[in-house]
This record gives sequence, structure tokens and C-alpha cells, in this order.
Amino acid sequence: MKTYEELQSFGAPIKAWTRGVPVADNALVQLQNVAQLPFVHSHVAVMPDVHWGKGATVGSVIPCKGAIVPAAVGVDIGCGMMAVRTSLGAIHLPDNLGPLRTAIERAVPHGRTANGGPNDRGSWSTVPARAANRWQTEFAARYDALADKHKALRKANTVHHLGTLGTGNHFIELCLDEEGMVWVMLHSGSRGIGNKIGTYFIEQAKREMERYHVGQFLPDKDLSYLVEHTEIFDDYIEAVGWAQEFAMANREVMMSRVLEAMRKHLPRFKLSKEAVNCHHNYVARENHFGTNVWLTRKGAVRARKNDLGIIPGSMGERSFIVRGKGNDQSFHSCSHGAGRVMSRGEAKRTFTLADHRAATEGVECRKDKDVIDETPMAYKNIDAVMAAQAELVDVEHTLKQVLCVKG
Repeated sequence: MKTYEELQSFGAPIKAWTRGVPVADNALVQLQNVAQLPFVHSHVAVMPDVHWGKGATVGSVIPCKGAIVPAAVGVDIGCGMMAVRTSLGAIHLPDNLGPLRTAIERAVPHGRTANGGPNDRGSWSTVPARAANRWQTEFAARYDALADKHKALRKANTVHHLGTLGTGNHFIELCLDEEGMVWVMLHSGSRGIGNKIGTYFIEQAKREMERYHVGQFLPDKDLSYLVEHTEIFDDYIEAVGWAQEFAMANREVMMSRVLEAMRKHLPRFKLSKEAVNCHHNYVARENHFGTNVWLTRKGAVRARKNDLGIIPGSMGERSFIVRGKGNDQSFHSCSHGAGRVMSRGEAKRTFTLADHRAATEGVECRKDKDVIDETPMAYKNIDAVMAAQAELVDVEHTLKQVLCVKG
């Protein structure tokens, strides 16, 4: 019995793990468009959290031979999750988690970036030593080389975003697992610098299509691609690889800051060996069905056999630490979350503050109008999402949020 559905396609097959979860019409159109690209290998895989995304569908896994679509990675390059289990139990947490949330918010810049202005909550005014050292030793020289070649990248935020959270669906959480043990989990990516890289190379791909006179034949100009063995392709691979490493380091610096804040407010604790740091917006060179391909995952997590991954629910919902089953048909992938069921604007028009407060009852988090677009009702049912991908992952731990920091 097939564990997936085959969606209508006018090109390569579209195999979707979407039984019991909705697939919006605009997302289906995007998937049908990408399936028509001539370099798609075997089929397009679709995760149960699939929804429309800018440029390319969120929740899509696309294997390509000889080309890459930068929009199929997106502009939040290397966005992903990190989680660690502590030796703390629920009994060690104070009844009032408000002061701890405030301490974490002070430890990690979060929110909008305003280029150092008075409303800038999203970047460092004074970069801490840990972030500055990592930037200098791991990232500075390589980025300078990229920016020397591609001048538009020179203006991007760099070290001032290393170890910062951002806005939107990015978060820092304290959760309890099924045994009442405390986990720290966070979600962020390559921040402004990754956005700059992604946006720049998406535009370069569109220029390449004009140069080759093929843009008019694309089903969607956002699916413009870079051809392997060209200089701009090689530069993109270098840049996107750099951004993925930056995103992983960003999560590590943030995690260290959160743990420092916790140690000032909670009893002494240790970290277990269970720690996960995984991307869900990225490109990798992988072998599938006997062929080396460039595999883009946009809103999808690698789930090879025994790979550990993180599938978060929305604010107030459960999250999951999962172990991959190595399903070949999904290109060893699983969902990266619950997936939006309505746009941010629609969520703000649909739900009230009272709705949001009821949905996040018991969670120490923001309850104001600026986070209504992140309320749990704006997302698919996480239980249905997990049921749809039962053949892709096994659940190792079930986590429930007790504290959530949003930008």
C-alpha cells in the first residue's frame, strides 16, 4: 500500500504525504509548476505541512540534475531548529515563569531590526565575545571574498545578527517531555545576511533566464534556475553553504545565551546527550535512486534512517523529537512543522485576542495583537500532520511548551 497520494501533475509525478491534511489550491499550482521543470529527477515529494510560499512551495523536496532553483531554498537560508534536553524536571520550574521569560528576552535580541535605531530589538548593539569570535574565525574571511565578488552582498547585516532570533514564526521555548523533563528548543536561521544572499541569487537566476532566452518558457519566473558548471552556480553553492553554516552557528550562540540565562534563575542542571541542530530550508548534494542530485528542502527536514529531527507545533501545541525511517520515496525527508492553514493577514482578521489567549492558556508567552498571526488556529492540526507522515518518522519524544519567546 502506498503511504502517499499522487497529486495531479503536468510534468514529473508529485508524491504527497498529505492524507487527512488540507492542500491549498495555490500550493498545488506551485507544485504543478515546479514539476514541469525539465531537470527534476524522479518526482517531487510533498510534506504534510505543505502550503503556499513566496517563490516556491513550503513543504517541498525537489531533486534536480544539473541545476538549482534558488527560490526552492528561499531567503531564510538554513532556517531550522535546535533542541537540548536538560536534567531539570517540571518540579524545578517556578510557578511564575514571567521573570525567566524576561531574562531570556534580555539575553537574546529578538524582533525587528532597525539598523541600530531606537526600535532595533533584533540585533546586537554590542556584539558579545562568543559571537564576535565565531564570526572572525569561521565566517568573516569567506564572506568578504563573496562580497568582493558580488558587491550587493556588502551591505548585509553580518556579525550583528549572529546569535539573534528574528521575527515571524521564529521562537525560543522551554518544553516538558512525556517524563516531565525540561527541554530548550529554538527556531531561527541565517537572519538578514541569509535573506540578502537568497534574494540576490534569486534575482541572478532570473537574469540568467533572460540571458539564455528561456524565461518566457518557465511556468513561473520565480522558478528561474542556475545551471551547473557555470560561475554563478558555483558562487551560489558557496554562498548558500556559507549561510547554512552561519544559521547553525546562530542557533548554537543563541542556545548558549538561553542556557546562561536559565542558570541564573533555576537550580543547577546538566545537558543530556540528546541534542539536535537541523536545517529545514537548504540545499544538499545527495544520491537518490542511483543518481547524484542537488536536493532542495524548503520547509522539510532530512529524515534518513536514524536521523534525529524536530517537528514543532505552533504556539500552545505539542512538538516532537523524531527519528527518521529513511523513506526513499520522500527522499529521506519529513515535515518541518505543522504548516500554515491561513495567511498572516487572514489570521489577524479572523481571530481575536481572546481567541489567542485561550489557545495559549498555560504557556508563558506574549498575548498581544502583534502575535495573533502566530496563534495555533492559523496552523494545521499537528496530530493530523504527524499521522500523515507515520511512514517517514518515529516519535522519540513529545514536548509541550510552558514558555515561549517570540520576536
